[in-house]
Amino acid sequence: MSFDLRPATTGQDALLAGQYRPISSHLAITPPVSVVIPAMNEAENLPYVFKTLPNWIHEVVLVDGNSTDNTVDVARELWPDVKVVEQRGKGKGDALITGFNACTGDIIVMVDADGSADGNEIVSYVSALVSGADFAKGSRFANGGGTDDMTFIRKLGNWALCTAVNRKFGARYTDLCYGYNAFWRHCLDKIDLDCTGFEVETLMNIRVVKAGLKVQEIPSHEYLRIHGTSNLRAVRDGIRVLKVILRERSNRRALRSRTHHSPMLDSVRGEVS
Repeated sequence: MSFDLRPATTGQDALLAGQYRPISSHLAITPPVSVVIPAMNEAENLPYVFKTLPNWIHEVVLVDGNSTDNTVDVARELWPDVKVVEQRGKGKGDALITGFNACTGDIIVMVDADGSADGNEIVSYVSALVSGADFAKGSRFANGGGTDDMTFIRKLGNWALCTAVNRKFGARYTDLCYGYNAFWRHCLDKIDLDCTGFEVETLMNIRVVKAGLKVQEIPSHEYLRIHGTSNLRAVRDGIRVLKVILRERSNRRALRSRTHHSPMLDSVRGEVS
């Protein structure tokens, strides 16, 4: 994967030819950036979401979860070139996987459709990736981050689950259950997503660590949902996240056991010795 960072005030011919995408008056990038937005009945929130998206991104992929309002029409009005894909399954995980498969950019950014994420932060995620990270993970609890939408119970649960992942998998996360993330598309070949619900973010965070990918946390501020009510249920979804952690830990132990007792590996060890 190749990338380039150059001052936008140089290479004007390349910029005019569309080779570089200007981010600011001092910075331009070459990797195309795709933004994936899973949405179901979010027509009222989309104007706030799209208003903050930078104009230099390559494409917006809206995954419509069988909306009964005019979510798709609003998206097309706000962003005429939006790529709309229909979600055939159910759950956020399924929606994101559908969106990832539709992306053509080298970098993929995950953004919620409820207005809680600020698209202006995308530049921080992309900067981390082109500077060497494989996965840029948003954190509401890193220095500079924050949240307007976190009850005491959710905060306690997030801390407990995050602590468990850090201890079991050797991660150093300050936040676990947050959906604002970005990564190089090739990472999908190494994390093999196979869950359908809200726990997909936790699964991604665990598997990037297990795959040995370089992760950089990005301070992010989470705002309140603007319209509508969230489908998040603290206890129910917390249990689903815990099940993912236990399953991934169990899979890790099983892999170690198979590796340790593998006859083929023992044969190779014998040859080496």
